[in-house]
Amino acid sequence: MSRVKTGTTRRQRHNKLRAGAKGFLGFRRRTIKGAKEGLMHALSNAHVGRRLKKRSMRRLWVTRVNGSLSGMDINYSQFMNKLKVEKIALNRKVLSEIAQHDERVFIKIVKSVQ
Repeated sequence: MSRVKTGTTRRQRHNKLRAGAKGFLGFRRRTIKGAKEGLMHALSNAHVGRRLKKRSMRRLWVTRVNGSLSGMDINYSQFMNKLKVEKIALNRKVLSEIAQHDERVFIKIVKSVQ
């Protein structure tokens, strides 16, 4: 059986790596080894970033709702507890959007739980 060189396969693999490393700088752009390493770290950090994004968005929603409640003689934790007691099923994301875009409706919600 004759020997098969890996020229085409290797080039395709390297081109795929280079495409993934587009926008990288220096060693991580110029060399295959660097591109491989940089891509590995980038994908790992992207996975972590998707988890952190969920955390930071929830934090933003809580901050927005709390800020909207600041002049209404009720704090965030009391408000959320009263929503639960009154069985009003609005999550933090929806409350945040209402507080930001439709203040009159948000005030009605607050008055309904007080």
